Amino acid sequence: MKTFSIKRTDKTIAAEIQAKIDDLTKPKGSLGLLEETALKVGIIQETLTPTLSKPYNLVFAGDHGIADEGVSATVKEVTKQMVYNFIEGGAGVSVFARQHGIGLKVIDAGVDHDFEKIPELIHKKIARGTRNFLHESAMTHEELHLALERGAEVVDEIHAEGCNIVSFGEMGIGNTSCSSMLMTMLHNEPLEKTVGAGSGLNSEGVRHKLDVLSRAKTNYKGDGSAFDLIAYFSGYEMAMITGGMLRAAELGMVIVVDGFNITAALLSAAALHPEVLDYCLFSHKSNEGAHSQMLDILGGKPLLQLEMRLGEGTGALVAYPIIESAVCMINNMSSFSAAKVTRSFS
Repeated sequence: MKTFSIKRTDKTIAAEIQAKIDDLTKPKGSLGLLEETALKVGIIQETLTPTLSKPYNLVFAGDHGIADEGVSATVKEVTKQMVYNFIEGGAGVSVFARQHGIGLKVIDAGVDHDFEKIPELIHKKIARGTRNFLHESAMTHEELHLALERGAEVVDEIHAEGCNIVSFGEMGIGNTSCSSMLMTMLHNEPLEKTVGAGSGLNSEGVRHKLDVLSRAKTNYKGDGSAFDLIAYFSGYEMAMITGGMLRAAELGMVIVVDGFNITAALLSAAALHPEVLDYCLFSHKSNEGAHSQMLDILGGKPLLQLEMRLGEGTGALVAYPIIESAVCMINNMSSFSAAKVTRSFS
């Protein structure tokens, strides 16, 4: 059974980092979220000179039994098709990863398809899709432990390569239903506020989705613990992301959080180990309505608001250059004394 030991970040260095930021040749606070981002990265790395090394985006893919209830506008076969698209370089996440020089790994967590041995695909499949949580738990407790462990294994691999900043992406038709249920069950949020259009449902489709998820909530008879709720309503890909986040925090890595589904995986991670939040930067606010509520629950301040809702980690990749700018700022801007500039503003 995989266990995690995550320490809280040591805030004692925060004042020193903030003093360095405030002494840069600019009005105090004038670079806004760049300054807050530099401070957060410095605290995570416990240094006044933070660095970003070999960034990776990890895309986990898996199918969901709940998709059989017609809760998505997209058919389940698209999951496997998109995995091939990721590998062939044609997906949005592939394009942005190339643009910014970010490593991309694609992981089969539980796609309903038997992939051939493709070198570019990491094979971590638990089963060909989860069970239908309208009627039963999506996965067993043993499978959830395995998913957490396998997600952590992928993070161990990139950390061994020298990676110290990681983002996560997901692919799985029906996974917004999982995210809505996790948000509702872990934080007692009404389903009416957590259920959205996902991949493009019309108003009638959203009503049907809400009806299905409402019945699933009524049917749940578990013990109400965070672990049991995650096993019952999550997906293999999302559970592996949860394990990956926990391991990244344990290793002291910076975690760049993407949109609705990835933030739901973080809700799960924080329910198990709240300390994980100390290591997170929030890349953007998704156009999936309930994401704003998720960010409020977690105290996340997004760097961007571009009305994106693609997933895959695309928001995190688009935000990455902003994080680079924050680190560049704290390391390369002159101080008032070094530049011989009179401090005439505060």
